[in-house]
Amino acid sequence: MTTNDDHHTASRNSNNIQIASYVSSPSDEGDRQIIEFGYEPVFKREFGRLASFSFAFSISGLYATIATTFIYGLRAGGAPALVWCWLISGFGCMCIALSVAELVSAYPTSGGLYFTLKYLLPAKYIPLTSWICGWLNLLGQVAGLASTDYGCSQLLLAAISMGTGFRYKPTAGHTVGVMAAIVILHGFINSLSTKWLDRITRWYAIFHLTVLLSASIALLVCQKEKHSAKYVFVDIESRNGWSPIGFSFLFGFLSVAWAMTDYDATAHIAEEIQNAAVRAPQAITSALFLTYSLGFLFNIVLAFTMGDIDNLLSSPTDQPFAQLFYNVFGIAGGIAFTLFAFIILNFCGIAALQASARTIFAFSRDELLPFSNIWTRINSYTSTPLIAVWLNVILAIGINLIGLASYTAITAIFDVCTIALDWSYCIPIICKMIFSSRTGRYTPGPWNLGKFSWIINCWSVIWTLFVSIIFLMPTTRPVTAENMNYAAVILVGILTFAMIYWYIGGAREKYIGPRNKHQQQKEENNITESISSMYKKDHVTKF
Repeated sequence: MTTNDDHHTASRNSNNIQIASYVSSPSDEGDRQIIEFGYEPVFKREFGRLASFSFAFSISGLYATIATTFIYGLRAGGAPALVWCWLISGFGCMCIALSVAELVSAYPTSGGLYFTLKYLLPAKYIPLTSWICGWLNLLGQVAGLASTDYGCSQLLLAAISMGTGFRYKPTAGHTVGVMAAIVILHGFINSLSTKWLDRITRWYAIFHLTVLLSASIALLVCQKEKHSAKYVFVDIESRNGWSPIGFSFLFGFLSVAWAMTDYDATAHIAEEIQNAAVRAPQAITSALFLTYSLGFLFNIVLAFTMGDIDNLLSSPTDQPFAQLFYNVFGIAGGIAFTLFAFIILNFCGIAALQASARTIFAFSRDELLPFSNIWTRINSYTSTPLIAVWLNVILAIGINLIGLASYTAITAIFDVCTIALDWSYCIPIICKMIFSSRTGRYTPGPWNLGKFSWIINCWSVIWTLFVSIIFLMPTTRPVTAENMNYAAVILVGILTFAMIYWYIGGAREKYIGPRNKHQQQKEENNITESISSMYKKDHVTKF
């Protein structure tokens, strides 16, 4: 990818307005690129290589996300669903991650893949397509945060239940209340400066890998009655009421898709990463490949050592994963490994909130959201969008209030997270495949897929379409009001609001899509006027 230094070293006419040194000579090449994209650099680039990888790995929360979604594979097909669904679905997820990483390398901004549409589409299609893509991504980010912290609450209460000998049974009200406290805690952590977030995130990956390895070894050593290879790899047992059994098996993909999603979370902190055009895509791909390979191996360990499935599904904690460790290690071991999952999922929630806040900030500086001038305000001490952080906290708590009425409705949040995020990625991927050669504006970044790009992009879209159909269907039969999958209702509701806001709320009159002054700068060979004008439009204020 060619740099933009030529634009900044071009000769200036004597009558040019003098620009502040921090604008004309940014200290980081990434900041120069942000200026080329039409934005003002406002974040400090504190994230190095280790922290960037650890952040990307934390989004998957592998050990903990398997813990909270373990039940889906068990019901879908038993042990074989745990193993083969991870292998099959994980490959599709890896293709999406590679496609996302390629676009992130080309355009590393807090807007993520949403911003890339400025370079991938003919001008007349940019506003509405960006609008839909942005709202899908925002829905997925908020739903992901909500479901993550709801899972944190479930794990903590499961550990407490074990400690009381299962005399205490978590209720919906308790779960939602603890979830709210956890989200607020994550809000306070995300109110720290980027330097402290870097320090918190940096060592997460090492802790996570240590827990994963310890759990695997301990299960294999301590579980004396292991299942046979035939039981683990062949004997599919459906417990969700769907038939034929092969169709039931497909619902096991949900666990994998929820663990291996939010690929662009690292992109949303790209303006805080050093050498983001290289390190952001490297972090995404390496973290997802590690998640894919270790997740497959860990599911094999779980399948061999999990004991009786019906016993796990009837657990008083409603957490089969926690019950497995309780059965093998007793109270102390069960509580310890459940709390490890709780801690890991907390790191995942902290990272998800950070990424989601940057998403709101990025979308608001393009005036995509109502009251955009509020959400773009940057705290002068932390150099972070604190108001956007706390908006996320409120939205996550609001979504999870659904859990007071129906646990099934909460499971729809898991589905919505995956569907909304994956389609917010696939829209730019599809546009790249169809229009990039026509517009001539797309230039691959330093990290790209080369000749394999088109086939990997194509499979990403096909796979997303396939699993989206599955994730919109009820996971259990017979279907009742209590077990109905309400993901479609939530998805349609948010998109309906977005379109009403577009056509009736007046958004289409002022929203033009992601900003970009690159072509204007190129033609005029004079960045003074363009930078001045674009900063006038930026609603970035400090408080």
